[in-house]
Amino acid sequence: MFLSIPVSPTDTSPTTQASKATQQQTNPTLAAETAGAMGTYKCCLIFKRRFRWTDAPPPDDVRALFAEHSGGAATMGADGLRRYLESTGGDPDAADADAEGEADRLLDQIRLQGHQQRAGPRLPRLGRGQLLGLDDFHRFLFSADLNPPLRRPQVHHDMSQPISHYYVYTGHNSYLTGNQLSSDCSDVPIIKALQRGVRVIELDMWPNSAKDDISILHGRTLTTPVSLLKCLKSIKEYAFVASPYPVIITLEDHLTPELQDKVAKMVLEVFGDILYYPQEEHPKELPSPEFLKGRVLLSTKPPKEYLEAKDGGAVKDGDAEQNPGKGTDDDAAWGTEVPDFKTEIQSAKEEDASEHRRDDDEDDDDEDEQKMQQHLAPQYKHLITIRAGKPKGGTTSDALKCDPNKVRRLSLSEQQLAKAVVNHGTEIVRFTQRNLLRIYPKGTRVTSSNYNPFIGWVHGAQMVAFNMQGYGRALWLMHGFYKANGGCGYVKKPDFLMQSEPEVFDPKKPQPVKKTLKVKVYMGDGWRMDFKQTHFDQYSPPDFYARGRDRRRSGGLGDEEDKGGGGQLGAGVGGGVLLRSDGARAGAAAGGGA
Repeated sequence: MFLSIPVSPTDTSPTTQASKATQQQTNPTLAAETAGAMGTYKCCLIFKRRFRWTDAPPPDDVRALFAEHSGGAATMGADGLRRYLESTGGDPDAADADAEGEADRLLDQIRLQGHQQRAGPRLPRLGRGQLLGLDDFHRFLFSADLNPPLRRPQVHHDMSQPISHYYVYTGHNSYLTGNQLSSDCSDVPIIKALQRGVRVIELDMWPNSAKDDISILHGRTLTTPVSLLKCLKSIKEYAFVASPYPVIITLEDHLTPELQDKVAKMVLEVFGDILYYPQEEHPKELPSPEFLKGRVLLSTKPPKEYLEAKDGGAVKDGDAEQNPGKGTDDDAAWGTEVPDFKTEIQSAKEEDASEHRRDDDEDDDDEDEQKMQQHLAPQYKHLITIRAGKPKGGTTSDALKCDPNKVRRLSLSEQQLAKAVVNHGTEIVRFTQRNLLRIYPKGTRVTSSNYNPFIGWVHGAQMVAFNMQGYGRALWLMHGFYKANGGCGYVKKPDFLMQSEPEVFDPKKPQPVKKTLKVKVYMGDGWRMDFKQTHFDQYSPPDFYARGRDRRRSGGLGDEEDKGGGGQLGAGVGGGVLLRSDGARAGAAAGGGA
């Protein structure tokens, strides 16, 4: 099955270049003009240098596939396209009329796309007979619009189970526009997250300078605040544009009871009937995403800052990243490789426990906080659906104890989780069968980088919180994961994580391989969309080089070498992209950058 997977880090579709590749093979004039347009770079401010780039013809696999479904003919009609769609995941139970209509619709779209993407002279278009040539079929296969990785995405998981049965698309410090120390706070990143389908938004509430209103900011840093009311209004407006399923607002509360009462009135005024809160103070089970469709929930814990009367320094403990500039240029641009489980756990174990570094979050229910419960504004307390907190004791085992009479949310930093899974893996899995576990980035990630989400997911953690304003491989992995289940922001956990009999799943035990997915990479394109022609150096055109990977690590998938000028270059899994100054294109590997 052929899928078009854009490798450009922006939302700009790379299909324009794929389309032009086909057009240039049949139109030399257009090829020359396009080569001039895409390969022209200024030098010494007044001179121009031009570099011609070429596109490879359809690969042999595409030719064979076309011949198979066209019956060996030079063109393919609606019947052949329908046969291809059925063989690659089309609905076998669809009525013939529906399948034929789908094929005709695709033929029209392929023709329309070719017309809309023309540049310069008029493009060749499909004839009245609605027939596809080899180049048209090639363009269709590598079109992110016409042949997306997920065809007709829709919600297909059972959504009637308690929320604890699902992974939830979760953001961390959702109001930040950049780094964790000095960037602006705004409702814009909240809006972008909701438009992407994120279902958990985090807001840090602090008193404003006059102590009479609520600001949202990263406390004890240089971040500029944004008003709580503005954030709440934006959440209401955009909460369900991408998904009808519930939005959870996690509040990090640093307010006095008077300001908490003001928050309660503000929340009720903004959300009205769509705000959900239970009648009982401690529900024994959380509702299902289906039951909570179109609703907004609050999750928080009692504050402690006013009781502890800490001196608010400029920067939180542990928030100064060590050697923030350390790393290769590639890592700075794309984010570091997502480490495997053993590497992540070993790294956490090597952290010096004597540093007494505290992360900027969460859930320590000491005696002072217990006392604070009685001072909570009654209305505010009543609006909290998912209560956060640790039981008294302080050990990991105590924190993971399950109370059969109530459910709660527990938060751990990525480091705390990596240390806990060493000896408490099954306890974590058991805890997450009824309760919610939230994982958040460690305090040293001041550049808004992210971590390996799989450690949390494999132990059943529902809320693996990511810096959505960040960048890099880990975040792309997160975005890709939540494309599942129609992109609704809720992905049902596998059944084995919910089973308690005959035993709770142990992530450390070796598991048999049930299915192997092999990916052959044909090309990576679309990176040009991110750069202006003068973006690089005015004295030279851009030069990109593929980074080699050990075949033992990459598995050797798709490793091909192009020894001729102007062709394509395949890269191994996790590989990079190459554009030489002669304009040769490169294939990008699955999981790699481009």
